[in-house]
Amino acid sequence: MFTGIIESIGSIRALTPKGGDVRVHVETGKLDLSDVKLGDSIAVNGVCLTAVELPGNGFAADVSRETLDCTAMNDLKSGSPVNLEKALTPTTRLGGHLVSGHVDGVGEVVSRSDNARAVEFRIRAPKELAKYIAHKGSITVDGTSLTVNAVDGAEFMLTIIPHTLSETIMASYKPGRRVNLEVDLLARYLERLLLGDKAAEPSAGGITESFLAANGYLKS
Repeated sequence: MFTGIIESIGSIRALTPKGGDVRVHVETGKLDLSDVKLGDSIAVNGVCLTAVELPGNGFAADVSRETLDCTAMNDLKSGSPVNLEKALTPTTRLGGHLVSGHVDGVGEVVSRSDNARAVEFRIRAPKELAKYIAHKGSITVDGTSLTVNAVDGAEFMLTIIPHTLSETIMASYKPGRRVNLEVDLLARYLERLLLGDKAAEPSAGGITESFLAANGYLKS
């Protein structure tokens, strides 16, 4: 688990094909690795990866085909900057929100505009994730815990303060960039709970308007 508070901006040193998937080598910048052991988790742009090598100036991790297919990690190349966060501990200050490091989908930056000293981004999420994104709710973008300031269909707006711009890779975002999205854990569990006993049925894909109407959540 993570908090979504980025600890360091690192960079990709190499992406090495290995047995059908990829081993990624990450230089970790100011991230303190003194308490990191082989097998520990580190989030790279919001993707939970397991350290399999610790050469001193960073770490290496294996990235499966599943992860490559479901995230924007295929867009990375040698030299790409990345957001980094070590897994939280029982004494970690929870400054963001609970983040699993399991990416739900890939979004796209639609627009960028200045708002005083802040920058506003509009991001388009995959349609299937829109139901989990709420005004003033939490969302993780490339591993960064953020507050949704407006929602319009599958698009949502973020207002990013100067500190966040300087401590994450968001300053480099431009329209067209693909970003890793993880929706709020509570929203996903709430959907499952609303299904009740139907959650055990193989065809229980999720909450639909017809399901809500049939179970008394919508009034005619």
